[in-house]
Amino acid sequence: MAPGAMGTVPAAHAATRRAAASLADVRPVPYWLDDPARPAALPALTGDERCDLLVVGGGYSGLWTALIAKERDPRRDVVLIEGREVAWAASGRNGGFCAASLTHGLPNGLARWPRELRTLEELGARNLDAIEDAVARHGIDCGFERTGEIDVATEPHQLAELYALKEEAERAGVTGVGGRTGLEVLDQDAVRAEVDSPTFLGGLYDREGVALVNPAALAWGLKRACLALGVRVYENTPGLALAGSGPGMAVRTPYGRVFARQAALGTNVFPSLLRRVRPYTVPVYDYALTTEPLTPAQLASIGWRGRQGLGDSANQFHYFRLTSDNRVLWGGYDAIYPFGGRLDGDRDRRPETYLKLAGHFFRCFPQLEGVRFSHAWGGAIDTCTRFAAFYGTAHQGRVAYAAGFTGLGVGATRFGADVMLDLLAGERTERTELEMVRRKPLPFPPEPVAWAGIGLTKWSLARADARGGRRNLWLRTMDRLGLGFDS
Repeated sequence: MAPGAMGTVPAAHAATRRAAASLADVRPVPYWLDDPARPAALPALTGDERCDLLVVGGGYSGLWTALIAKERDPRRDVVLIEGREVAWAASGRNGGFCAASLTHGLPNGLARWPRELRTLEELGARNLDAIEDAVARHGIDCGFERTGEIDVATEPHQLAELYALKEEAERAGVTGVGGRTGLEVLDQDAVRAEVDSPTFLGGLYDREGVALVNPAALAWGLKRACLALGVRVYENTPGLALAGSGPGMAVRTPYGRVFARQAALGTNVFPSLLRRVRPYTVPVYDYALTTEPLTPAQLASIGWRGRQGLGDSANQFHYFRLTSDNRVLWGGYDAIYPFGGRLDGDRDRRPETYLKLAGHFFRCFPQLEGVRFSHAWGGAIDTCTRFAAFYGTAHQGRVAYAAGFTGLGVGATRFGADVMLDLLAGERTERTELEMVRRKPLPFPPEPVAWAGIGLTKWSLARADARGGRRNLWLRTMDRLGLGFDS
């Protein structure tokens, strides 16, 4: 046994006990949905409906599509159906990071679309501005804060990678959101002056590219805005089947049907009504905790006066932020893929991951020892092999879809709504001409190959984190095939 090992085992056990104690009173529900202001669900569709545009899915994709469709043409008759309640799934239980990035961050964008990255960054900046404008124009009280985000390094190799990323972005002509502000590398003293953790060695600060929101309140506000513009919204109304019907489309629901001239599918992690789209996405379960509200003294002990969003730079990364009542939301790290891609509500709760996250939290912020967690939850998001959304049409252009947002859907779904509406209109626009829009990712292989490949990738990413960022042969091969992910 190595010197000192006798002392590390009891210390680890004590840390685990403290982490477990912090979860004693936790409520296994999403913090954002545990809200007395949560609106009641609207009635389900019964009988038949007819409309110009049917939107399937009441998450961000569907809500933005319905809203923008009415804003583009107030005379357009729009119906939206949602399988359960607006905001019940990923749109209401994410971390609330509303990012300008359409490519799941600069590393992914530089690797996949280097020639059009400047355009993608500018379009993303305009999209984030449009979200901020819509929130103000429709009076959506969702705690929108344009705080920016810091990617923090907790290992020396991560800090070197952040410096290299800034240099590579500058060579590509990307100097910040829409070229407005530069990306700033912070040394250890500078990053700890922003948010104080003994684990932080530096960071890359994007001051304009991320806003923080209450994600459920944003979805509820979009629902109200849709209703105010005349969209007919039916909740507890899943779309069961899609088929052509004369010059349009028909979607069957449990108690009726919707006949529409066109349809937009925003079902994301749930099985697409277009069977051929299903192999392009898989579900991954993500988990998060929120603390009780921090006291002024506790908050002062970690600083965080700028209220930025934060994420660490590991492959298995954490994301964290402050809520409006000064709780810390702490999520990420574990990403659980279910064999066969089967969705199961029982996976929304995973105590072993909660315990792991709590232990990591106190390692990051030891000055908050004794703080307890109030809420713990999880849920599925959709991902694809290029880690950024893809788009397409079906049924001779009468159906459009967007999927595969991989955790950055709070912002990118609005852009996806614009793309779907452009495609349905048959228009050539700056958006539809993008390589990112015109080409699809590679589909996932069938089981058990998908299970084995995803498992090997997860193991390899964890190993890279533990070995100074060195990527093994499997990850290097995936990179060459365009299937790798460099955090």
